[in-house]
Amino acid sequence: MTATVDPATKQRARFVVLYDRPSDVDAFERHYNDVHIPLAKQYPGLRRYTRSHEPAAVIGEPCYMVVMLDWDDLAALEAALGSEVGRRTAEDAAANLARYATFRGMILQLDEV
Repeated sequence: MTATVDPATKQRARFVVLYDRPSDVDAFERHYNDVHIPLAKQYPGLRRYTRSHEPAAVIGEPCYMVVMLDWDDLAALEAALGSEVGRRTAEDAAANLARYATFRGMILQLDEV
C-alpha cells in the first residue's frame, strides 16, 4: 500500500520577492541566472522555486519579476533563511542584485481555507 500525501500539507510557507525593472536587464539576468538561482536552490528544505517575469498588474504598480520559494512550514523557511546558505544568498542579493533593481521580500504563512 502506498501512502498518499494530502496536498494541503505541502508548501505551507512561502518566501516571495518582487523585483522592480533592473537598470541593466542583461547584467541582472546574467547574475540572477548564473549565480543567485544556483545559490538559492541550496536552501535547506526548499520544496519549490518558481518565478514569473513581468507579471500583469491588476492593482498597484507593476514589477519586473516575482520569485516564490516554498517550504513545508514556517519553521523550515525561517531555518533556511537563517542558515549559512541563507546568509550567503541574502548577501549576494544585497551586494549584486540591488545594484540593478530595487526589491522587496515577504514571508507568507499559507493557510488552507
